[in-house]
Amino acid sequence: MIIDLRLAAEGARGAKEGAAIVAAVSRAAAAGSVDPTRTRVAADWIQYRQNFRAPVATRAITGGRGGAAAELAFDLRRANEETLDIQLERALADADDSRVFVEEWAPISKSCVWQFNAMYWTELGMWEEVSGKGYAQALPGGESQATNTEQARGVIFELFRIWDGLVERRALPEQLTVFELGVGNGDQAKVWLDEFVRLDREHGRDYYRRLHYLMGDYSTLVLGLARANTAEHAARVSTLQLDAARPRETLRFLEGKIFFVYVSNVYDNLPTDELACIDDVLYQVEVRAFLPDDAANKIAEGHSLPRGEMREHVQRLLRLGPRLLAESSQSVFPDSLVATRFWQDVWGALRLEERYVPLGPYDHYEICEGVSGEILEPLIDGYGDVRFQVSNGAAASFLDTLPLLHPLGLFTCLDLFVTDLAQYGTGFRGPGKYDGSTVNWVNGPILRTSAARRGYHVEFGPLSQESRSPVSVATARARD
Repeated sequence: MIIDLRLAAEGARGAKEGAAIVAAVSRAAAAGSVDPTRTRVAADWIQYRQNFRAPVATRAITGGRGGAAAELAFDLRRANEETLDIQLERALADADDSRVFVEEWAPISKSCVWQFNAMYWTELGMWEEVSGKGYAQALPGGESQATNTEQARGVIFELFRIWDGLVERRALPEQLTVFELGVGNGDQAKVWLDEFVRLDREHGRDYYRRLHYLMGDYSTLVLGLARANTAEHAARVSTLQLDAARPRETLRFLEGKIFFVYVSNVYDNLPTDELACIDDVLYQVEVRAFLPDDAANKIAEGHSLPRGEMREHVQRLLRLGPRLLAESSQSVFPDSLVATRFWQDVWGALRLEERYVPLGPYDHYEICEGVSGEILEPLIDGYGDVRFQVSNGAAASFLDTLPLLHPLGLFTCLDLFVTDLAQYGTGFRGPGKYDGSTVNWVNGPILRTSAARRGYHVEFGPLSQESRSPVSVATARARD
């Protein structure tokens, strides 16, 4: 039996819990409820307090080469020695008839969790009204890592250098465009613009009057907050609602004209598949979302719903949103606030059952448009058994954004990046829940390799030399 303990990198958290898991599995094997020749064990330290996993779960492994047929999955963070045996026994029992499944099997990028994620940003105002808190409070520490004056200053000086060179060649365009994707509440934009004005005056430039700061986001509420926060720069700022995965659909008129693109905490919030290499076979992780038995009963009772109609109401919520759901089902949801409470209850309880299905030929798998899975083979070679995000949505957005850059332009992204596939062996990288949204770490090697094939150089680094934040900085620019 292979037992894979993916301890948290910081202080190898989970070692004690890992020993308890090994002991519990050994007892189950001795009792005959686990076949050690056909079972593998994977235990992760799941840092997200809100996530889609049960403390113990089973995953079928289909179509392999005669090795393990199932995986036992443990959450090291919730591994309680006193309850492990009971949780393991429960996971080994076939509990399908006691759970409420709200979708069929599909790759995780096609799961309803991403429909919930999109609805969160579309109906953010409703969510905040019912929860009583703004979305920024749900971020780690209650704030974004984006508002960094020192970093803004460094970028502005780099832009000054580029523009000064173009002035010397009499090639500076009349409009100097900067684009921020994923604007949050506008704090980053305000910091950047305030610093730009100060440095422009201090160094005797006249670039501010030419500046066009463009803010793009999926959420109209977020864009409204950002506009209000940057009101003193209104003459230099425009906002656009757009699809983060396909920015050129909206911004094609700016192709080759944007001098600086700034992205913060967007890519970790875009749909992604997960793949796993087990015994030299590459599998796709398929999921189906469900409500655990006790949670389904509690939600049904709290909203006076027949339990048997739960799946139907969840699917209607995803199709219509809370406002239209209330309008079309007033006998069940008297108003949109009640429908939103139903949404929040379902989201809080939602879990994912998982299984492994062979991926097939690498080149038949599409990471995003124009990028096939054949780039994966050299990336994962030498890492043994590893499970990782593909970051399909992030790759699509990144590769669609790069053509917008001016030939001398600079791209900067702050996010949760995996920069070496070995990091997947030192802890759980998602998906987790931030309030009503879904979050995953971003596969940096896939972005770097995909961009290199298009003539761009990508580097990763920390927020600063002193920073202990898990957020890192990716920069990209066209190769000379």
